[in-house]
Amino acid sequence: MTLGEELRRQGITRRSFLKFCAAVASSMAIPASMVPAMAASLAQARRQSVIWMPYQECTGCLESLTRSFAPTVENLLFNFVSIDYQHTLQAAAGDQAIEALKVAMEENWGKYLLLVDGSIPLKDDGVYSVSHGQTHLESLREVAEGAAAIVSIGTCAAFGGVGAARPNPTGAVGVDQIITDKPILNVPGCPPLPEVMTGVLTSFLAFGALPEVDSLKRPKAFFGDTIHDRCYRRPFYDQGKFADTFDDEGARKGWCLYKLGCKGPITYNACASVKWNQGLSWPIQSGHGCIGCSEPNFWDKDSFYKPLSAGQWGSAEGIAIAAAAGVALGAASAVMSRKNQDKISGGK
Repeated sequence: MTLGEELRRQGITRRSFLKFCAAVASSMAIPASMVPAMAASLAQARRQSVIWMPYQECTGCLESLTRSFAPTVENLLFNFVSIDYQHTLQAAAGDQAIEALKVAMEENWGKYLLLVDGSIPLKDDGVYSVSHGQTHLESLREVAEGAAAIVSIGTCAAFGGVGAARPNPTGAVGVDQIITDKPILNVPGCPPLPEVMTGVLTSFLAFGALPEVDSLKRPKAFFGDTIHDRCYRRPFYDQGKFADTFDDEGARKGWCLYKLGCKGPITYNACASVKWNQGLSWPIQSGHGCIGCSEPNFWDKDSFYKPLSAGQWGSAEGIAIAAAAGVALGAASAVMSRKNQDKISGGK
């Protein structure tokens, strides 16, 4: 059965499907002219085999990506793919689960999409993380060999994450430090945004390839701008208005959280635009600075509540200069606004 046939069986109209395709295309910076082609290609797509390998992880990424919402095309898309192995979700366990994995690999060799969450230990030949008598290092190499492409879900799989934080006793690393001969896409975050995975999966089903990536193998459409670039508190930064504590007047007025350790200026992610819980909110909107969880080594970059150090974004003097520049720009803008208003009202 094709995806188009399944959509019709579920009562999803062509109009709703096109709206979904348009939304995904917009979020991934795909030209609107490509929407009909994307829809046509998706409608002909057949059930995609997905093998999901959890390694040194906390299950937070899985929780993020499998939360049940109201029925949507996005959910149907996830339901349409065949997750042939995921030991937390599947009913089988032990030998039965491993047998299901082997069958899925054999039947879909060279075609399945491999999802990985969790870091992989390298120290002492990977003995610190073992399942079914096989180290995760051995498992990754074996399963990756037959994959069409690999998606590293979460910061641990992408960059090592908390497992690789100092002193990194297990020698934990991300997937792309081990597998170098396959297309790999990193979707970092602790946990990552579910909508990013929807976009990645849609792109793979529609075009048979992963989307364009940046230097860290992250999809540019979602990781092309910093949190700071899109933050609604950015105007307060430009005006030099900062909260000094989490409960002072500045915090209550929604001023910039830079001095409270916000890592937004050095963090690339779509949290500010996509948000969480179906667009309900995101950390900065809830009053907490960005902790930079989608960046490499974020656990070791200062503390969550310490302002960025010189060389990362700017020193205290840098903040002062930015604040002064922001105030000057604000004053100039106010003057120009008053002049324009005078012209409109007939004044001089």
